[in-house]
Amino acid sequence: MKLPIAREGYRLIFLAFAVAFVAPLIPGLGFLRWPSLCLALFVVSFFRDPERISPPGEDLILSPADGTIVKIEDVVEPTYFKAPVKMIAIFMSPFNCHVNRFPITGRVTYRHYNPGTFTMAWREKASELNEQNSIGIEGSKIKLLVRQIAGFLARRIICKVDVDQVLAAGERFGLIQFGSRVDVFLPARVDIRVRLGDTVKGGLSILGVIN
Repeated sequence: MKLPIAREGYRLIFLAFAVAFVAPLIPGLGFLRWPSLCLALFVVSFFRDPERISPPGEDLILSPADGTIVKIEDVVEPTYFKAPVKMIAIFMSPFNCHVNRFPITGRVTYRHYNPGTFTMAWREKASELNEQNSIGIEGSKIKLLVRQIAGFLARRIICKVDVDQVLAAGERFGLIQFGSRVDVFLPARVDIRVRLGDTVKGGLSILGVIN
């Protein structure tokens, strides 16, 4: 049975609990007992990875991440689509589950990593300047682009898939550590089913329906 913790978090969780138990034993550091324990519990919460059953339907586009919808815009995507598309931005706070999931069943046809910088993930220029990883996915009815964007606290983007791999909608493909954002770029013919401020769940919430 799979533990509901992302394997990437095991080392940090061990270190956090080691500090929580060892620091109070050192003379003069007893005051760290509760703060360090709270920090360890936060790290466990951050790397939680619950099992989820995605809603069926080839016409559905699922959220790739947990978080809050902070942008829905018409943009020109210059790398994968090279055309006008709709963009949905999902802000992931440090308290959200940070495991990312495939929004549709499809094959990875494009991947690009940009080391970038680290600014607040909700800022206007974050999608241009920050560390990011983009994957293009082509399904039976549509193609789309998912972009993992690191935030101010995030220092590591993890992506476990590469070009030509095929995953089902809702399957895990990576995560971003400690606060971040995921942007989804969709063809204009998609009927968007979310609004600004909505809370979404990766692999469960429906971002749009293919017309």
